[in-house]
Amino acid sequence: MAKKRLKSPAAKPSAQVTDGEIPVVGAREPCPCGSGRRYKACHGREAAHSVTELVRRPFEGLPGECDWVAMRELVPAATATLTLAQPPGDDVPSVTLATVLPMAWPALRRDNGAVMLGLQNDTASGDVSRDLADTLQRALTAEPGTPVDARRTTAGGVRLQDLLDTGAGFVPTVHSGFEFWLEDAENATGEVAASLERANSAALPTARLTGVEAAYWCATPEKNHLRWVMPHPEERLLDALARLHAAGASSLGEGTRLVGSFRAHGLLVPVWDLPTAMQADEVEKPAVAFGERLGEALASDAPLTSEERRARSGLANRQITLN
Repeated sequence: MAKKRLKSPAAKPSAQVTDGEIPVVGAREPCPCGSGRRYKACHGREAAHSVTELVRRPFEGLPGECDWVAMRELVPAATATLTLAQPPGDDVPSVTLATVLPMAWPALRRDNGAVMLGLQNDTASGDVSRDLADTLQRALTAEPGTPVDARRTTAGGVRLQDLLDTGAGFVPTVHSGFEFWLEDAENATGEVAASLERANSAALPTARLTGVEAAYWCATPEKNHLRWVMPHPEERLLDALARLHAAGASSLGEGTRLVGSFRAHGLLVPVWDLPTAMQADEVEKPAVAFGERLGEALASDAPLTSEERRARSGLANRQITLN
């Protein structure tokens, strides 16, 4: 992979660019126009207001939509193999989705031609899928050993749903660190090794449960959590969670508690607090059992009781929206 970071525009003000398209850079980086201001306070404002559409569920229609959301919003270090609808050719041996890449690069083409696509990046439009598809297309034709920079996409461009084989499987692999950045991480030295160590130290321990879909355990210094991305319609899911909560059946065992939920990319993500001693493998059976109870509650069409309505109101009041 490329060893050097892309050159950032100089922080010192220079002659301001008035003609041509201003490239997209990080929100806190100096604006490429040369004004001396940060991008978010300069042309980044224009880019933010140029959103032509807001796609509520950008990953809808992709296999593993819930895991796409989790990799975008919850998981520090994970990868997943992507299968293109049209094979890219022998010069691109593989295409891999990664939560994040070094230097927050949108994409990278390795020395051997393999492509890595970063998911946790700022996007220039209201359609994450379209922005990622544009980056992926450029990565497929980039010179080996080079990163792919960010740019604004045009309305009506292709989306991931157009480029990927929607019949292929999608199973993320959660990593304990970011060694997947390097082809030979064990022999990394100097600044490369130091950067990798810093990234690894900031990543919360995370694991994907195997018995249910898109449920992720993570550990924090205060307590552990389970965050479970669910595909069900929000109103029906809230009703079902309220039924279980009112019946005392919403926990995952002793010392656990359903504390609320948040929305991310059009899906609801219930969150449980877990004891710090409760590891990922200990959540497996309780999560499977909860999934069975949830299925029964989702199938119920009975009106909510007064106690269930109070439980629903409490759950709804503890919601936030990430995207």
